[in-house]
Amino acid sequence: MISSLYVAEQGAGSKTIVLLHGFGGCHDVWSEVIASLAASARTLAYDLPGHGMSLDFPGAGPAKVAARAVLSDLESRRVKRIHLVGHSMGGAVATLMALAEPEKVASLTLLAPGGFGPEINGPLLRRYARARDLAEVRACLDAMSGPASTPSPCVADVLFQMRKRPGQLEKLVEIAAAMTRDDQQGVIPRDLLDRLTMPVMVVWGSDDAVLPFTHADDLPVRFHVHHVLEAGHMLIEEAPDLIASIIQRNMNRRTRPVRAKLAAATG
Repeated sequence: MISSLYVAEQGAGSKTIVLLHGFGGCHDVWSEVIASLAASARTLAYDLPGHGMSLDFPGAGPAKVAARAVLSDLESRRVKRIHLVGHSMGGAVATLMALAEPEKVASLTLLAPGGFGPEINGPLLRRYARARDLAEVRACLDAMSGPASTPSPCVADVLFQMRKRPGQLEKLVEIAAAMTRDDQQGVIPRDLLDRLTMPVMVVWGSDDAVLPFTHADDLPVRFHVHHVLEAGHMLIEEAPDLIASIIQRNMNRRTRPVRAKLAAATG
């Protein structure tokens, strides 16, 4: 294991899509989504710090560490503009990245993002972190999916195999404990979200058992919100074709420089 950030690159094209998985995931969970995207764009799917091939990244755990790490890696690759996609914890990371370097983010697509409200299903996430065998991994994925969804056996096996790496299970337990302290999560202030002027799409399953879809209420009016009926928290696996189409649609939206217009109107 190496102490650097791992990224899987596929596709080619003038546009670059950055994909950030959720807690306990890895770059492989995006495989079906990438299959619909890589024909027309370059995709960079990261293993976030503390996960998979990025297990030994220094200071792994906090979303702000992951945000800085991905931005630094993109800088080293000389990537100037990205279409940024994040799921759950990866959604919180993506939001922090967009706030830190808004000029780099051409569009922001957030799938049941962390940090949009204090409520979080701490017991379920801590159970998922501790899952040692394939049956328990599948049971946790089932609990996090919608009523009409069946967890992908392939994804379940990938996540189970990831946990076999020395130190991976312990790191997940550590991250989950910090992330769900007192069964609440850290919240990104709404006034900061108001600063985001790139196209933002927020997608939430109506039956999310990890982060309630009500976290999408009262977002800035510029944000587009898409509710997926009968879907749970595992949107990437539950509706990969829909997620790919939503990403592509958001990529084609135009930035609306609201703050600049307000400044001009009051000047």
